[in-house]
Amino acid sequence: MDIVITFVNGLDPLWQKQYESTTSTPILTKRFRDWGTLRYLFRGIERNMPFIRKVHLVVSSQSQVPEWVDRNEVDVVLHSDIIPAEHLPTFNSNTIELHMFNIKDLDEEFLYFNDDIFPMLPMRAEDFFQEGRGIIGMSRHLLSMDMFKKICRNSDRAARKALGMRPKCCFLRPQHICAPMFRSECSKAYEAVKEDILATLSRTRRAENITQYLFTDFAYLKGRIINRRQPSKHFSMAVASPEKIESYLRAPERALVCINDVQLGDKQYRAMHDMLHRVFEDIFPEKSKFEI
Repeated sequence: MDIVITFVNGLDPLWQKQYESTTSTPILTKRFRDWGTLRYLFRGIERNMPFIRKVHLVVSSQSQVPEWVDRNEVDVVLHSDIIPAEHLPTFNSNTIELHMFNIKDLDEEFLYFNDDIFPMLPMRAEDFFQEGRGIIGMSRHLLSMDMFKKICRNSDRAARKALGMRPKCCFLRPQHICAPMFRSECSKAYEAVKEDILATLSRTRRAENITQYLFTDFAYLKGRIINRRQPSKHFSMAVASPEKIESYLRAPERALVCINDVQLGDKQYRAMHDMLHRVFEDIFPEKSKFEI
């Protein structure tokens, strides 16, 4: 299986210039901030997920690729390689994620990683796919008050429409962790509701968007997802202190850790940033094959 990672460095001057010239939405720091921890995700993959065939790094332009990335080992994929030109540039993760399946030479079975998810303990291929079915926790929700949950609801309804099913009051929401996907199923779902997808694409996030949950929901409703939570721990920087996160990282009880960014003051950001680099360097001190 492969891994697809989407990445953005909001400090890139070229990216900032393009953002400011093509959108009217202020830059949301927590969504585009680069913590400089991508190399530790790669090190975690090499150490703890040796069954991975290829890693694809999806970025908007060449200037977004960290200088330490070994392009002989990492497949660098530009937005222009997978997203129709009329929808570029885009700064909306939903637009990007909906087109991941267009990556050239992408394996039929692949995992979608955000760059805030880290493999901390050894895993097996069977932790993600078993007998032609992906593994991820699925939950049902009724209320969709905020933008994110409205997008989740949109995606559930699109998946049901793609399968000829009627919408329901409750909507599905996959576990917030790396998502197991099937390239062929993504293509089928996309084609079935292509007009709806294209009509709701936007440069920045909006409540009418559809997200990659479309693909997970579609596979689940077809019986190709096992509803079992992956062993993971989720931290929000809004409530977890640097000390609490450090303590867990040094003695993790679950294989995957997600450390979710929030709006932080400069002092809080620096404390969290320095802690993460210090701890990850202790845990993953050796360069991976993905690094020059």
